[in-house]
Amino acid sequence: MSKFRNKEKGDLPAISTASLPDIVFMLLFFFMVATVMRDSSLMIENNLPSADQVEKLKKDRTVFIYGGKPSEQYKQFETEPRIQFNDAFIGVSDVGPSVRQAIYELNEDLQSKVVIGLKVDKDTNAGLVSDIKQELRKENALKVMYIANTKTEN
Repeated sequence: MSKFRNKEKGDLPAISTASLPDIVFMLLFFFMVATVMRDSSLMIENNLPSADQVEKLKKDRTVFIYGGKPSEQYKQFETEPRIQFNDAFIGVSDVGPSVRQAIYELNEDLQSKVVIGLKVDKDTNAGLVSDIKQELRKENALKVMYIANTKTEN
């Protein structure tokens, strides 16, 4: 019996797994940085109207209000156009307090520069938009913009 054995031909060396934790943490870090979290999920149908002259604003000072008919998942809330703020349906009378609370939660420097973004479905009647604007006037939230698609329809 000898101290040293001859290796058989064709044996592969064992794969080194020493760098495996580094690769896993690098992938984890990449996905943490690259992932975008959604602010709210839409509960309404939101086919925005088209516009040809659109200007982009910073999102950090924008509070969004959505308007339109409830989507297929939320048909139990009837088919009349509804107002969605964050992840909840609200009534017209709740627009003012909801906007006030959202402005209060913003950075103090941005509170005076806040813009209310209306993302209203193109098939929604103008009465709902008018009611929202009246409530915003009561809260002195006078900077209002309408969100539209940049594509023009043929």
